Amino acid sequence: MADLSVRPALPEDAHAIAVIHAANFAALLKLGSGEEVIMDPESFETQWLDAIEDPPSAKHRILVALEDTRVVGFAAIAPVEEPIPDADGDEGPPAEILALEVAREDRRKGHASRLLAACADILRQTGADSVQIWCVSGDKPREGFLESAGFGQRGVRRGYEIGTGTITENAWYAGL
Repeated sequence: MADLSVRPALPEDAHAIAVIHAANFAALLKLGSGEEVIMDPESFETQWLDAIEDPPSAKHRILVALEDTRVVGFAAIAPVEEPIPDADGDEGPPAEILALEVAREDRRKGHASRLLAACADILRQTGADSVQIWCVSGDKPREGFLESAGFGQRGVRRGYEIGTGTITENAWYAGL
């Protein structure tokens, strides 16, 4: 049986994180635009290395999920810089999961759940009482995962242009 764990990211994890990020981002772009997209992991690697080595604050964290010694997923958490009010004017959670990604071939093995639990533990320790995460509209597997983990939609959306399409994301939140 494989050793499954989560730990803080190390500089040597930046390449594996970038490979997972690039592949998953390309799949999301296709979901939003309908176009096949190839992403270069090297375009992400320097940014992840910088984030690991020099985070903006002590509340910014990057975690990796491991299967034995192989990085199979990652998560990034941070305080919310500028809270976005919902329809009721509530500012929303003070913390955000910026990324929660597992390599496509390693999904459905509990890695995302382990990463999410580790994020929640760290956020509670830093004083957060709730958290939000953005999810691309139409990403049914991720929406199902978030719902099963106790997240609900905030009723806040954002969109951005990618290629010839528009990606729309919904904010999800959960109490800690």
